[in-house]
Amino acid sequence: MKLHWGPLGLAGVDEAGRGPLAGPVVAAAVMLDPARRIDGLRDSKMLSAAARERLAAVIRRESVAWCVAQASVEEIDTLNILKATMLAMCRAVEGLGRAPDDVWVDGNRCPEWPWRSQAVVKGDDKVAAIAAASILAKTDRDHYMRRLHETHPQYGFAQHMGYGTAQHLDALKAHGACPQHRRSFGPVKLVLDQSCLF
Repeated sequence: MKLHWGPLGLAGVDEAGRGPLAGPVVAAAVMLDPARRIDGLRDSKMLSAAARERLAAVIRRESVAWCVAQASVEEIDTLNILKATMLAMCRAVEGLGRAPDDVWVDGNRCPEWPWRSQAVVKGDDKVAAIAAASILAKTDRDHYMRRLHETHPQYGFAQHMGYGTAQHLDALKAHGACPQHRRSFGPVKLVLDQSCLF
């Protein structure tokens, strides 16, 4: 699919990590120069890990502005995952260092913020700036989860990045939750509730 590049003042926004049972939710905002097009941009989920890393370096170097931000596990558990995602998106756009003319967000809703914006369903495979944001958000969050694996190797975070795989659920049952587990999420809450019974 051919990507829409949009005008110079367009910021694309996407997130990574809404579904996992552990770790922060990460959002990125990217402003690209249509005159300096980056080959290979697309939805981060459609790229190999190596391709994402290569493209992330190019995006940081070639973009007009970029910012990656997050909402913590504590904020996710306090606010809920949707509100925490919107908070991370706001932080990412605020961190660009320049005001965008428009902000296009992957998905079906935008945060409440002062910028003119629109939601673009499957925007990470339609709009270049959103695709770039999806790559930065995904690579940044993956780096975070690999670092978390170094301090909590028993959960296998480097393999599943916090998603609720069978391996992760088995580790939760065996070891309980660590501070980076989202206690408001059903599978984590269930393990914690069961551990209180013994």
